[in-house]
Amino acid sequence: MRVVMDEFDNFFLPYWKIINKFKILNIKTKNGKEISHKDLRKAISVMIKKHPTCRWRSEKIRSKRYYILFEGYLWLVYVYFQSEKKQIDADIDFFKMRIEVYEEFLKVNSKPLWNEDLCFSDLENYFHRKKDTIHRAMVKMSKENLGNTFTYYDNDKMVVSKEGIEWLCKNCFKQKYLELLEEYKMELTEKYIEAGYAYDEFCGMN
Repeated sequence: MRVVMDEFDNFFLPYWKIINKFKILNIKTKNGKEISHKDLRKAISVMIKKHPTCRWRSEKIRSKRYYILFEGYLWLVYVYFQSEKKQIDADIDFFKMRIEVYEEFLKVNSKPLWNEDLCFSDLENYFHRKKDTIHRAMVKMSKENLGNTFTYYDNDKMVVSKEGIEWLCKNCFKQKYLELLEEYKMELTEKYIEAGYAYDEFCGMN
């Protein structure tokens, strides 16, 4: 039974095993303290709130325990409990890394995240930010990219090129960039599942 459980560790982990792994890896809180069960629960709460589509935590059906997919465990290590980067930057780097893993495994070409130009008037809904905030970002883009034309006019309407949308996502509206990366990562995940591989399958443990 122990051998089987150790094999399960490659797919999902209970909370106590995650805490034990953190101790072995000397991963601590930002205050330099050992990670407690309370710290872990808080981290997982943030993880679920930020990335619900990833399905990294099991549901409680049969067991009184929650289990975390190994991919979710990696998020805790490389995003939540790291201290070298801002969390949004670490989050973006994590999803880029996971996308590369899936693309290589599935032998698929990278998918462009920005495919069309957008009217300035549509950016408020696209970024979920106020027009004044978007305007300031546009000014920043113009100042930092002298000589590059990211905007043009069509029937008296300002249009931002897809290259401009990419720049804005990567430099001003990183939350949108993260959302696009997560959406694409989950597209690859579904292809991974369709190919017959296990993802959010907890083997009846939950």
